[in-house]
Amino acid sequence: MRIGILSRNPNLFSTRRLASEIRDRGHVAEIIDTTRVAVHIGDDGSSPNRPQMMVAELPDMTRPLMLPALDAVIPRIGTSVTFYGLAVVRQFESAGIPTTASSYAITCSRDKLQSLQTMAQAGLPIPRTAVVARPEALYAAVEAVGGLPAVVKLIHGTQGRGVFLAHQMATISALLQRAAELNRQAIVQEFIAEAGGRDLRLIVVGDQCVAAMERQAPGGEFRANLHRGATAAPFVPDKPTAALAVAAAAAHGLAVAGVDLILSRRGPLLLEVNSSPGLEGIEKATGINVAGKIVELAENAVRSPTALGKRDG
Repeated sequence: MRIGILSRNPNLFSTRRLASEIRDRGHVAEIIDTTRVAVHIGDDGSSPNRPQMMVAELPDMTRPLMLPALDAVIPRIGTSVTFYGLAVVRQFESAGIPTTASSYAITCSRDKLQSLQTMAQAGLPIPRTAVVARPEALYAAVEAVGGLPAVVKLIHGTQGRGVFLAHQMATISALLQRAAELNRQAIVQEFIAEAGGRDLRLIVVGDQCVAAMERQAPGGEFRANLHRGATAAPFVPDKPTAALAVAAAAAHGLAVAGVDLILSRRGPLLLEVNSSPGLEGIEKATGINVAGKIVELAENAVRSPTALGKRDG
């Protein structure tokens, strides 16, 4: 098989691990820079029933190079190129090439508000959340999520960026105003104090939780992101928690997902779902070959069109 990895940086740990597993399993790995792919739409009339191919520009940008035929694609779309990355994934989908993350699923998971609404509509537990459009609604919104302190999150963000803990109404007001000035949207969310800066990252591949770790934020920090100095340890979730992660991934239509949960007095609550979870932290913490399981999923999708299940949202 020839399996493509959509990634802007071939040197990233996750990209290298996936490519290595593809080759170790006897396949050809094609690492494709998403931004160097030209999406051609329409046809010249010579073959109207054939899906249009995508064209990758050579490094010197002087002539095009046709992409080789791929059997499956593993999208690793960075947040900075989400819009264009989605166009590229859609083109693969239109050509009937299996992808481990559909364009719809990536869209749903990237928008924190849409993601939370999706999980709430599926009856899954999430922290109390409010959206504020007008300043005069701020007080009611904060009261609705349990009062101060409260968490303010930009709707689009990753690795803990754009997430703030506010202890005063004036701070929340300033954050929302600043977000509006930058043409960004934000939500106000319940602060789970009893978690003590601890959360869980579960990796779902197909319909199974294949690995999990517990992350602990450093002192004075409430965000348990490894990029912000958190520590990680292997974690064995009970069946209900693992099933909750699988249900969250399925609600988004994701065949591969990193699901973040926080433990509250009400039980585990879903924080967010990541369509391109990093592999370095989870593999080092657990010793589990997550990359191999993702490649196996791609193999199965080639052999059986139903292997990815219903993933179109």
